[in-house]
Amino acid sequence: MATCPPYPTYPGDPAGGSALRHAHWWQRKWVRYGALITLLALSGLVILALVRQQTGTEGFLVGLGLAVLPVPLLMAAFRWLDRVEPGPWRNLLFAFAWGACAAALIAIIANSFATKWIATATADPTGADTLGATVIAPVVEESAKAAAVLLVFLFRRRDFTGIVDGVVIAGVTATGFAFTENILYLGTAFGTDQLTGDRGIASVTAATFFVRVVMSPFAHPLFTVLTGIGFGISALSAERQHIRRVLVPLCGLLLAMGMHAMWNGSSTFGEYGFFAVYAMFMVPAFALLTWLVIWTRQRELRTVREELPAYAVAGWLTPSEPYVLGSMRARRVARDYARRQFGGRPAARAVSQYEAYATSLAFLRRRGRLGRANADFVVRERELLHELWRRRDVARPALDHAARTTAPVAAPPWPVYGVHGVYGVYGHPPQPDRPAHPFPTVSPVHPVQAQPTVPYPAYNPYRT
Repeated sequence: MATCPPYPTYPGDPAGGSALRHAHWWQRKWVRYGALITLLALSGLVILALVRQQTGTEGFLVGLGLAVLPVPLLMAAFRWLDRVEPGPWRNLLFAFAWGACAAALIAIIANSFATKWIATATADPTGADTLGATVIAPVVEESAKAAAVLLVFLFRRRDFTGIVDGVVIAGVTATGFAFTENILYLGTAFGTDQLTGDRGIASVTAATFFVRVVMSPFAHPLFTVLTGIGFGISALSAERQHIRRVLVPLCGLLLAMGMHAMWNGSSTFGEYGFFAVYAMFMVPAFALLTWLVIWTRQRELRTVREELPAYAVAGWLTPSEPYVLGSMRARRVARDYARRQFGGRPAARAVSQYEAYATSLAFLRRRGRLGRANADFVVRERELLHELWRRRDVARPALDHAARTTAPVAAPPWPVYGVHGVYGVYGHPPQPDRPAHPFPTVSPVHPVQAQPTVPYPAYNPYRT
């Protein structure tokens, strides 16, 4: 996920900051943020009251303590997937809050209303509960969780560039939803044990904890990740492919609903229906999706190594940087070196931002080369190059150290003429205040070609 600042305001640009001064009050950023925070806060208070009403205070506290256990593990897993192009924390916080508060509130109200209406219409409460769990709940819950992915896709488009971004936002949203749902189920189970006097392993609380937290903490994320993959594929599509950009997310949502319905309906398939669905369907699906997202993560690193050399030839990057930025180990070495040598955490943060902006630049060039660039390609490219140039004094020595430290050969296969590497295609070194050329011709149509005087590395030491 890209860490993207807003468009820069250049002198003489008529589309600069003057347009924002005449914006309507509801278009102001603080108004939109305030409305969103208020909505999530009110949803959180209402869902808190509803869950506490159903579980009781003691049951709520027990459910809260048990439900929080898988959250750090799941959040760490999704954050690990997002390390190639880390996105802003505010997107993840929004996704988790939406899943835990807004989506959970929508689900609990809509599911209860639909189940009661079916029971009244059919005079069959048992059948209404089964129909509600296998049909109504999957549709309502997956739609409510998909709304968070849609909002990030629409309003944080620069942070949403591919499949991994969709997987991360969808997974974090589902993690928040499962957190609230687990509080409800575990708290209700504890209340049942209080009435029956059951304790220990034989209690309903222990059985619920084993099924929901130990066996299937990934269930809700697994369902919603299918929706996220659909939005990720849509993000990779060209703007003119309108039908594909709409249908693929809808197909992902339908698959998520279908998998969710099968999971909820497994208890109706017989005595061992749950275990059969778990072993024959859920585990293989989880393994397949895990492989897919890890493969996509490695593909992103390969994209960095393949697209950034054009900017190294133009003088914006050193020759070794594309390979360092394409290796997670080398990136970590660079951050650690900056932390030790250049002033602690601020220096490491600057290197981390440099890595994120360079990765966004590689993805931008990739989309442009495939004919999928948006109309703001040039502005976005200039913006990212500017952010890289601002951080070069700390990032370049750290990345150069990482290149020399992690190269698996005695001498690196790229040319190294000091810390700043070879000169650009214009035959002279970049000046202290700007690169060899203010904005070199690195476009999706006419990329910069390496000159004969610049030896180009033929071997990539970080290729897996």
